[in-house]
Amino acid sequence: MVDRIVKHAPNIQITWIIGKVEYQLLKDMPNVRFIIFDKKMGKEAYSKLKDDLNGEKFDALFLMQVAFRANWAARLINAKTKIGFDWARSKELHWLFANQRIAPQQHAHVLEGFMGFADSIGVPATNQLSWSIPMSADEQAMAQDLHAELKSYAVISPAASKAERNWLPERYAAIADYLTQKGMQVVLCGGPADLDKSLGEQITSHCQHKVTNLIGKTSLKQMLAVLKYANLVVAPDTGPAHMATAVGTQVIGLYAHSNPRRTGPYSSLQYVVSVYDEMILQQTGKTWQQLPWGTRAKGQDLMKFIEVERVKAKVDELLSLQG
Repeated sequence: MVDRIVKHAPNIQITWIIGKVEYQLLKDMPNVRFIIFDKKMGKEAYSKLKDDLNGEKFDALFLMQVAFRANWAARLINAKTKIGFDWARSKELHWLFANQRIAPQQHAHVLEGFMGFADSIGVPATNQLSWSIPMSADEQAMAQDLHAELKSYAVISPAASKAERNWLPERYAAIADYLTQKGMQVVLCGGPADLDKSLGEQITSHCQHKVTNLIGKTSLKQMLAVLKYANLVVAPDTGPAHMATAVGTQVIGLYAHSNPRRTGPYSSLQYVVSVYDEMILQQTGKTWQQLPWGTRAKGQDLMKFIEVERVKAKVDELLSLQG
């Protein structure tokens, strides 16, 4: 959405209030001024935001999150027009903090929802998506060395922020071995959290073939570069799936709790392996079309219903297209 504005309306000055971690990925994005909002600071984060804004006036605020934390921060932003989501997507008192709303969209992907904000100020639409996330030579060096060593490789980024969204380690390992048999080297990627590291260790212990485990060993930009040079990525509902999309790498997404039509890797929705439809029907007695958009399936073990053979079939499909 930001790229679209920069391309079609370069005279617009953009200020992005962003989380501390996310800033590490996007900080070099051109034509954007960033203000960091560190949610770990609690109430002090709002005081710092107020100081950083220093009474500055804006023509428009895009309130692109419905979480109450973001809504509360919106109070501090001096903007004539505060644009939020339409009524159907307003949660956590979101509607109280906006005086305009984007157009309703039925069954829209999150990305399309964001594009609605650019629509709301008349920025021309675009047929070609782009994500401007510059990477320096140093940030790409690890991935380039990896590519030179392994020739071609696939990435498994196994860990989501919540353990219930993760596939079983022995099944990740089965796919890693299958990729190896298909001539691919396998690289594991992920963050430094204990959950990520533990899952990576479990996967490697189940693997019959060697994998390169980079979990917790890269910065966000280094991980982005590793994803860029990969032939494909296997991941659950997690950030690296969208990072891979941003650098043009196809993703086999694994979904059970959330509807991939809404939150899946945007350019790879045809490669998603999902049991969401079955789970939500089983739990509610209704199809996803009959439920509020974004309804989540609940449970600690839903991912076990994703079968290895279905993921192998998507691997075959993608590799056949790559020749």
